[in-house]
Amino acid sequence: MLSIISDMDGVIYRGSRLIDGANDFIARMINGSVKFLFLTNNSEQTPRDLVQKLSQMGIQGLCEENFITSAMATAMFLRQQKENATAYVIGGGGLISELYNVGFTISQRNPDYVVVGKTSTGFNFETLKTAVHLINNGAKFIGTNPDMVDPTETGDEPAAGTILAAIEAATGKKPYIIGKPNSLMMMMAARKLGVHTEDTVMIGDRMDTDIVGGMEAGMKTCLVLSGVTATNELERYPYKPDYVFASVAEINPLAL
Repeated sequence: MLSIISDMDGVIYRGSRLIDGANDFIARMINGSVKFLFLTNNSEQTPRDLVQKLSQMGIQGLCEENFITSAMATAMFLRQQKENATAYVIGGGGLISELYNVGFTISQRNPDYVVVGKTSTGFNFETLKTAVHLINNGAKFIGTNPDMVDPTETGDEPAAGTILAAIEAATGKKPYIIGKPNSLMMMMAARKLGVHTEDTVMIGDRMDTDIVGGMEAGMKTCLVLSGVTATNELERYPYKPDYVFASVAEINPLAL
């Protein structure tokens, strides 16, 4: 029996709407004593936020230890690089909270890093100008994840990658991305779960982040078609998932 690391946006929910069958899929993992962890590139929310969000959708029995976000992975990575560092942050409360948790100071006065994640309210011309100025003056450019859009119940919306692209265009410098498809985040998740990557399956809806990241980390991979990837897009890629399902409603975790 494989352990499961699963994406959330487009796999468990779209925006504020639970994907049909997701509740039963989670119940099958819990009742079958399957080791699992939810991994999300969305850096805006904390694990506590995610527990509450899923509880409001009707999913019970989860705790904060069942989640790892790109904000958590970014904070863990940066702490390993430099303790008690400073960062200018473009992102939501989840990202700022995780950086505080590892001892970082949030500042725009000669910061060590410019850290960028998804935000629906914290990005405008002034923040773009500040980020560009700081990076041009030596701050290291870090992105939580490269996703250009996120699926919602009303359609796709801009994500962290669009902000990163604007800053990259203005500075000519590429960010170092911590989240998927960087296999670093996948290995952090496996370590948190206490399993080897070869004994794990990565479930996601994106070929260019979930599937390639899982594959490069040595995991089996499972694509669900409930998010941003359609069946006719699979042939574009030089790699393929081990499994393809319409949604998690079709997945028996004990049979993977």
